Amino acid sequence: MDDIQVSALGAIVALVVAIVLILKKVSPAYGMIAGALVGGLVGGVDIVNTVSLMMAGAEDIIPALLRILAAGVLAGVLIESGAAAVIAETIVKKLGETRALLALSLATMILTTVGVFVDVAVITVAPIALAIAKKAGISKMAILLAMIGGGKAGNIMSPNPNAIAASDAFDVPLTSIMAAGIIPAVFGLIVTYILAKKLVNKGSVIQVEEIDAPNSLKLPSFLTAIIAPIVTILLLSLRPLFNISIDPMIALPAGGVVGAIVMGRGKKINDYAVSGLGKMTSVAIMLLGTGTLAGIIANSGLKDVLIDGLNVLGFPGFVLAPVSGIFMSAATASTTAGTAVASQVFSSTILDMGVSALAGAAMIHAGATVLDHLPHGSFFHSTGGSVNMEMKERLKLIPYETLVGLTLALISTLIYGVFHLFG
Repeated sequence: MDDIQVSALGAIVALVVAIVLILKKVSPAYGMIAGALVGGLVGGVDIVNTVSLMMAGAEDIIPALLRILAAGVLAGVLIESGAAAVIAETIVKKLGETRALLALSLATMILTTVGVFVDVAVITVAPIALAIAKKAGISKMAILLAMIGGGKAGNIMSPNPNAIAASDAFDVPLTSIMAAGIIPAVFGLIVTYILAKKLVNKGSVIQVEEIDAPNSLKLPSFLTAIIAPIVTILLLSLRPLFNISIDPMIALPAGGVVGAIVMGRGKKINDYAVSGLGKMTSVAIMLLGTGTLAGIIANSGLKDVLIDGLNVLGFPGFVLAPVSGIFMSAATASTTAGTAVASQVFSSTILDMGVSALAGAAMIHAGATVLDHLPHGSFFHSTGGSVNMEMKERLKLIPYETLVGLTLALISTLIYGVFHLFG
């Protein structure tokens, strides 16, 4: 398909059409498929070759999709067993109400780090956050930013679909991608806490009726709750430590199964897996749509336009990695879709510039957190809904979320681009 070239205008039209349709509440998968089709035709390619480019892009994403579906077992076990809630509650209790915002950030960060989707992590921690905020007189904006910032930090060092997409596109171990996010995540957590403190008295406050009743589900102990993520990370670590390759498609469900058995929930493994698969299916379908869009953009002149633009501005080549992550996360309003498109489209160009695979993947991954919270994505709405926040107030939080994402991207770029410390 290398001889078929879509114009840069076609690629831009593809992105614009996808964004407009998603804003109109069209399913993101359909929005991106329609955008890809229109973009290819506007970009000067006939319908047969446009569809061929879209199919090729979707095919490239299949290996990552299989791993993402397998991750559903771990996610299902953590969420449905109550393990995620136990981990969050334990962290908050240990730090106490006086450090409430830090506790909420840490709890959401750790949940996301161990394999819970960032929006699900926020929804899981939200009931605890609402109860604490009511007692301490903290605003909704402060607690939501604390949770979102923590979730963003955790998301760049987790075995979540975004990390899997980057790992697959750059052919780097998943644990290496996870480890690459640790230092940026620390800085992101610090910035989150500073910004959240400034919002303590801004915006609406919690009403008594917004606080949920305690969960009556019999919850596991903290020690058994953390077994699933520990086993998963140990299995994934065998490749970089001992050169024993356990694919994420095996390690992620294996960790979930062991965790369920240790918690005494072995009989419910299938129920947990079905629930987790349901959560992953929507992501997988979205990524197939993402793949069709990536197929058009990858075979367009948009890459050259971006590179030329960076050259005109005097930026070094490696800046393409975080910029492409930011650009694609803005277009898709999703860390996962942004990482997947940017990695698929720009990985070969970034590697040709002499940037290592790990460095390129890490910078794209961090860049994709900068604008993943825009209103045409589900994250914006699900997180706002978790604390019953009005749309007008939720919009006011966007600049603060963006600052957290920019911190992650900047630190990652300094480490892997400017100073070449790793990779």
